[in-house]
Amino acid sequence: MTQTHIGSAILRTVDDLRGPAGHLEALLNVGAAEAPYAALVCHPHPLGGGTLHNKVVYRAMKALHGLGLPVLRFNFRGTGLSAGEHDDGHGEQGDVRAALDWLEREYQLPILFAGFSFGAYVGMRACCSDARVRGLIALGLPVRAEGREYEYGFLRDCTQPKLFISGARDPFGPVAEVEAAVSAAADPKELVWITDADHFFVSQTGTDIRSAKLSGSKLDEVQEAIRSWTIRCFPPLSHR
Repeated sequence: MTQTHIGSAILRTVDDLRGPAGHLEALLNVGAAEAPYAALVCHPHPLGGGTLHNKVVYRAMKALHGLGLPVLRFNFRGTGLSAGEHDDGHGEQGDVRAALDWLEREYQLPILFAGFSFGAYVGMRACCSDARVRGLIALGLPVRAEGREYEYGFLRDCTQPKLFISGARDPFGPVAEVEAAVSAAADPKELVWITDADHFFVSQTGTDIRSAKLSGSKLDEVQEAIRSWTIRCFPPLSHR
């Protein structure tokens, strides 16, 4: 284990996280001693370059860590220094469960989950049936991406509080299809649209998404949406 101090924050390299396929590369942003929850954040599709260092993942971590929570990020199997091979979202659910087990051993606290894109889909599938997870945040919920189809029928039985944040110009999660998936999900739930943002929460100018020019990050809005929802849904965090 190594620890790095960044201002008053501590970033810890996790050496003992093992999933079904072997060692999982992971980082822990250490939280406050009196934190009432721990948090897990999952990254987007590794075949598209997704890792624990993704900007959206980092901002989700910042939002939760800013509330004093310890936040674990890890690379799915076959990504970065993690052992194993990519498994199209099947084995990766076991990786998520291994991360939940690690957090439980380390902190014995209820857990909040956040995931971006592929990480949202895989993580929600693993976490919706897990009583240790008290709330779920899905960023950039994918419906269709590069030939892959994502189904969300399992959300009908997912009764934890859920926050969905998507870009209103996300080609992988069109408005009507994301709204249909969220509408079919069990309550409680909330859907936040980030105006003019694409899948990576970058603002665009122009009417054709294929030729639009990028004009700025909307990740501040995403971070604030996570923070405000989390405080409202989990009163122990309201004073932070």
